[in-house]
Amino acid sequence: MTELHVSAAPGTLYIVSAPSGAGKTSLVKALLDSTEQIRVSVSHTTRAMRPGEVDGVNYHFVAREEFLAMLEQDAFLEHAEVFGNLYGTSQRWVEQTLAAGLDLILEIDWQGAQQVRRLMPHAQSIFILPPSQEALRHRLDNRGQDSEAIIEQRMREAVSEMSHYVEYDYVVINDQFSHALEDLKAIFRARQLHQHAQQRRHAGLLECLLR
Repeated sequence: MTELHVSAAPGTLYIVSAPSGAGKTSLVKALLDSTEQIRVSVSHTTRAMRPGEVDGVNYHFVAREEFLAMLEQDAFLEHAEVFGNLYGTSQRWVEQTLAAGLDLILEIDWQGAQQVRRLMPHAQSIFILPPSQEALRHRLDNRGQDSEAIIEQRMREAVSEMSHYVEYDYVVINDQFSHALEDLKAIFRARQLHQHAQQRRHAGLLECLLR
């Protein structure tokens, strides 16, 4: 794991959640492509690698036994079981990344979000919603990755997941992708302009202005 240099101004932790098929992964990727100041956490998972995925890039793919051993060592900031697979976020890596002054995105479900907020209450949270159930079903069908039975299961889970949007600081409706991306960028930009962040970032300027 690469060691990161510690910055005087720590980064902000962002939680991004959405039901499967809402476009979360595509939106986060487009956001990352537009800035160098944001990183996305690479979770550990016990699920099988899908075609086109790369170990260490999409996920850290590990055996269930290895995941459970890490769990016993309290290595995860959060963890959850989704559709029979285990997912977890490395606490050490999160702390190092934030200390280096980089903003960090955790793409996790509402269960993981609740765990993170208890440990890191200053984290900012964003929930991405589809414009309708019909649109969500259409997107799941078009992915061509799952059977009809799995899609039906994901739709049932989606309704339950979406009810937790009220626990989040921000809500983005992914109807038109470009508009949703601009909304997502606006959240990050506004946070960077927060008084406390600007005070740390421009301490020298503020001292001169008030001298």
